[in-house]
Amino acid sequence: MEPRPTPGTVQTGTVRTVTSGVPAPMATYALVDQAQNRRGQRRRALLAILLASSLATLGAGAMSLAVFTDADATDGAWSTGTISLVAGPAATFTTSNMLPGDTGTQTVTVLNDGTGELRYAMTTAETDPDGLLAQMTVEISAGTCVAPGTSLYTGSFATASLGDATQGDDAGDRVVAAGATDSLCFAWELPIGIGNAFQDVTGSATFDFLGEQTANN
Repeated sequence: MEPRPTPGTVQTGTVRTVTSGVPAPMATYALVDQAQNRRGQRRRALLAILLASSLATLGAGAMSLAVFTDADATDGAWSTGTISLVAGPAATFTTSNMLPGDTGTQTVTVLNDGTGELRYAMTTAETDPDGLLAQMTVEISAGTCVAPGTSLYTGSFATASLGDATQGDDAGDRVVAAGATDSLCFAWELPIGIGNAFQDVTGSATFDFLGEQTANN
């Protein structure tokens, strides 16, 4: 059972007022004042910390608002070039009623109307059921037929070719700069000794010009 304090005494850890009408000793008031002072000091310290923290936050915000800034950007664009080859005239040869010993010439122009330098080769695809083109000969020279230059091919019309159609820089390939042209002279002949077996026959051929870029190739 908890001991009861006598009137006018102080029990350790507690402060009690006895209703006997006798005033509490001065020591009791001193303890109360000390506790209240300590609580006041703690409140003032806490307020000081909160005030300092608020001022620091406000100051940081004010500094960030005062910073000068700037930004810039660059961009890029890419586009591809073109390799475009045009050969003409569309109908290189149209010859009828040929007789043994007849000859003819035709200038063919190869135009590079693309944006990059190209090289080209030429092959022949023939339709020759009677073997007429195999009997005819053709010489292909650099330049126009008005003033032909170096001979590039001499042989059967049916197998006429220039360069190599496989990719890459091959022997005989022709190089044409962007926007430039390359002229070729085709000079053909129907041999005098062809024989009667080739009367009233027809043959046709398509000359395929195959271009590719020279850059990185």
